[in-house]
Amino acid sequence: MDESQTDTAGRTKAVDGPRARNAGTGPARSPVAALTAILVGAVCGLAWASAFRAWMAELAGGASRLDWYGTFVGILGAGVIAGALLGLAEYFRRTGGRRHWRWLALAPLAFAILPMTMPDALLALFTQGLGGGAVAVALTAIAGGFAVSGRGAIWARILCGILALAVIVALVFTTSAVGGVRLALDQPRGAWVATLGAACVAVLCLASSIPFRRVEALADPLGDAAIERDTSADAKNR
Repeated sequence: MDESQTDTAGRTKAVDGPRARNAGTGPARSPVAALTAILVGAVCGLAWASAFRAWMAELAGGASRLDWYGTFVGILGAGVIAGALLGLAEYFRRTGGRRHWRWLALAPLAFAILPMTMPDALLALFTQGLGGGAVAVALTAIAGGFAVSGRGAIWARILCGILALAVIVALVFTTSAVGGVRLALDQPRGAWVATLGAACVAVLCLASSIPFRRVEALADPLGDAAIERDTSADAKNR
């Protein structure tokens, strides 16, 4: 069924099908709105990274060590960058999309890249496997984000969802395996640490779904039909 919109000159224009449902629903483009989305994303990323660092500290117990570069650049800085990029992705998604904007789906890789800038980090990764967990978290976030995005081949989303869920479950049982009796799952502290770690990864997966989600129509200031900018592949997957 067709719908219509009236512009400021009083002209009525028809809007058909899916465009009628999406027309004018998205916010208009604005540098202030873009900056706001980036700042909100950065703050959320910082909060997430702080919570995840707390989980790491609890897991390591007395062996946990804080330093300026590793903590504030490798972990918290990565959270700020990933959060800011995902905030920008949400702004793009809600304002009609942009060319190549879906590459922002790689934002979680900041958690794998920044820790590798620490001295001898690459050597430790390839010789001792240290730092591999950061890579696993980043890839899990991307896979989980795609799985819950609602776009793409259903079999691919199911596969990615199973992989992401397997990592989250493994993370829960890793808590007691690494922490021993101190973090046993039948103890309040162990259950809390396991819940914290699993929740952090789950939240990151949800946030990482933003670049995979459907684009919202761009609101036209005159009230004309909104123009939805998305790829033909996106249209096929709806």
